[in-house]
Amino acid sequence: MGRLTGKIALITGGSRGIGRAIAKKFSDEGARVAVLSRSPDGVYSVVNEIQAAGGEALPLIADASNAEDIKAAVEKIVAAYGGLDILVNNAFDATVAYASILDLSIDQFQRNLDMGPIAALRFMQAAYPYLKASGNGRVINFGSMAGITGLAGMGPYNMAKEAIRALTRTAAREWGRDNITVNNLLPVAETWGPEAHIPPASNPLGRYGSPEDDIAPVALFLASQDAQFITGSSLNPDGGAIIDSAR
Repeated sequence: MGRLTGKIALITGGSRGIGRAIAKKFSDEGARVAVLSRSPDGVYSVVNEIQAAGGEALPLIADASNAEDIKAAVEKIVAAYGGLDILVNNAFDATVAYASILDLSIDQFQRNLDMGPIAALRFMQAAYPYLKASGNGRVINFGSMAGITGLAGMGPYNMAKEAIRALTRTAAREWGRDNITVNNLLPVAETWGPEAHIPPASNPLGRYGSPEDDIAPVALFLASQDAQFITGSSLNPDGGAIIDSAR
């Protein structure tokens, strides 16, 4: 406990699934967290849970594809808490992830870009001065095994997620001099709920990861001092799903 004591974190897409689990995990470890999503009900649910457990949390209702919302959100957390140490770019629009290459429209592709690499870029640019001032800034972006393996039927999602990995590697090189680390997570996790009928995971461990028990602890590691010498990397909490796939 206390691995993030005194730190200030912004988690986008924080109202459900992996983002929710990360927000609560970071709070449990002492961070003050800002929970950002377009869903007011989801955001306030997470914030209320964190506050009920004795943590500090700031609700941010914002659209990650809107440049003005992004700027305002970063300004709000800095005004409320005095800075920003950790940025987690987790937000995405899963409703537009599926399309074959032949059927993919430019509008659908653009939506994936807007919610993926463009949103991540804008958040990173807005957060940069505060991450630099922190002296130990952390950026955690979310790629996907889908992009690495080229999952059929997910063309726009694959391309957007691979662009995020390229953004991460480039920023890691450019921002290292400012003592800001920039890394990716490529998780395979159960985020759809018990009512869904999803085929068993085909990874060596034979199951999907838990946002709370399998993914959030890896994000905590990257946000903590333990990961101070890791940057530009992609960590794969995926049960071994993409062993050797990146070669």
